[in-house]
Amino acid sequence: MKKLLTLSAICCLLLSCAEEKAAKLPNTLNQQEKEAGWKLLFDGKSTDGWHLYNKGNVPSAWIVIDETLYCKPDTFEVEHGDLVSNDIYTNYELKFDWNISEAGNSGVFVNVMEAEENPTAWTSGPEYQILDNTGVPADYLEDSTRWAACLYGFQKIKNDVTPKPSGSWNHSTIIQKNGKIEFWLNNVLTAKEDFNGKEWKALVANSNFKTFSNFGAASSGRIALQDWSKGVYFQNIKIKEL
Repeated sequence: MKKLLTLSAICCLLLSCAEEKAAKLPNTLNQQEKEAGWKLLFDGKSTDGWHLYNKGNVPSAWIVIDETLYCKPDTFEVEHGDLVSNDIYTNYELKFDWNISEAGNSGVFVNVMEAEENPTAWTSGPEYQILDNTGVPADYLEDSTRWAACLYGFQKIKNDVTPKPSGSWNHSTIIQKNGKIEFWLNNVLTAKEDFNGKEWKALVANSNFKTFSNFGAASSGRIALQDWSKGVYFQNIKIKEL
């Protein structure tokens, strides 16, 4: 009986270790995440579920390398542009890891409305800024409305947090419910806004984005990853609809 209990305990331990190891693999969901309703937006093998903004499913600079989604800057035989999700999302929690090139500057856009009258993703979708804070010129950081994880161009960052430098992975979260958005960087809250509120509409009306009639007007849309001329990596892109 003792031997059977010992064997049983060993089997349970091995199973637990296997599950823990699987949970640490990039671009995977553990059992708890699956039960909570999380879905992968990147499987680590392909760009399935994504396409190039306003161009559809065409060969692009977005490739998969070492289980990461990489925007390759030095390729010219394919199309360049922002990568957008095939699906439209309204209420959700989005998690993703990113690694930016030295002095790199990229972003993730939300509520993107793909249409001919919107020439780029950023002409409709507000941006979660991705930036190598330590690599860019100091004058770029004078106003924290351009820091990593800010609501780009609109808000000073809520809590001072410095992203890990180029070559390191950062973890980000975007939560949107009924038009109310939160941005997080490495578990620190960096921005909050109500895209349905009068204050937001006033901010847009007095910004450099006011010339784009659809900018910031929606509380639902596609998610977009910004093409960047120096390269940017993403992995562990996961979403749970709320």
